[in-house]
Amino acid sequence: MPSARVRLSLMSLMIGASVLASGCDSGAKQGEAAAEVKKEEVVKPAPKEDVKAEPAGSAQAQDKVLGAALAERAAASGAKRSAEAAAVMQAAEDQLAASGILERAINVGDVAPTFTLPNAAGEQVSLAKLLEKGPVAVLWYRGGWCPYCNLTLAGYAAAGKEIMEAGGTLVAISPELPDNSLDTQQKNELEYQVLSDVGNAVAKQYDIVFELPPDLAKMYNEKFEINARNGDTSNSLPLAATYVIGQDGKVTWAFLDADYKKRAEPSEVVAEIRALAGTAASQ
Repeated sequence: MPSARVRLSLMSLMIGASVLASGCDSGAKQGEAAAEVKKEEVVKPAPKEDVKAEPAGSAQAQDKVLGAALAERAAASGAKRSAEAAAVMQAAEDQLAASGILERAINVGDVAPTFTLPNAAGEQVSLAKLLEKGPVAVLWYRGGWCPYCNLTLAGYAAAGKEIMEAGGTLVAISPELPDNSLDTQQKNELEYQVLSDVGNAVAKQYDIVFELPPDLAKMYNEKFEINARNGDTSNSLPLAATYVIGQDGKVTWAFLDADYKKRAEPSEVVAEIRALAGTAASQ
């Protein structure tokens, strides 16, 4: 039987173990409590602002698609183009920019030359008649042979509807013969009118016509047969210009650039038409 001294030592050990266990328990609980406090102290991220998405078919959405498509096309074409062809095209662009055409062209504040041109169905379309109904957006393009033009025409599909809903009209003009304009309209499934300005007669009044340098004209005719499509031998094209014309016949917004790979954004044209339509409605 253990002596009193041994029994006392055993009791001391048991008490010490009990205290130690209690201390560990308490420490664990304190640790858990501290962890809970830390959880509470974590700063919650601020809620994101409720941003409304643009409708997929709107001009605001389409303009981003158009810009990206044009840039992608330019990059792809540039990668495939020979150094010689690239030099010819760049020289032509530089020459056009230095020609003064951008300064001479009809611009904001000018009276827009009036016109009557055939649409793809052969019907005569008058700018004066269109302006009686509301503001008009005029989109010039080089021809259905131009991939950048086709991307732009398709990119304006939504804009054409929004312009019409705002009380305006969108028309596209090229120097191509009516049959080729019809092909372009059908290929791109366009609901707005595509007009033929054979010989660039109207484009000349807007001072946006230029003659291609001989080496570039040769390239374009060999690859795209532009003279055959246009029904003449002038080797002339219009700038890919865009105008918005108010009901008073004056240009209120214009896009002019010597680089045919750059085009007016649909959303900007729609916004200008809406502003003009709103002003007219308030008068």
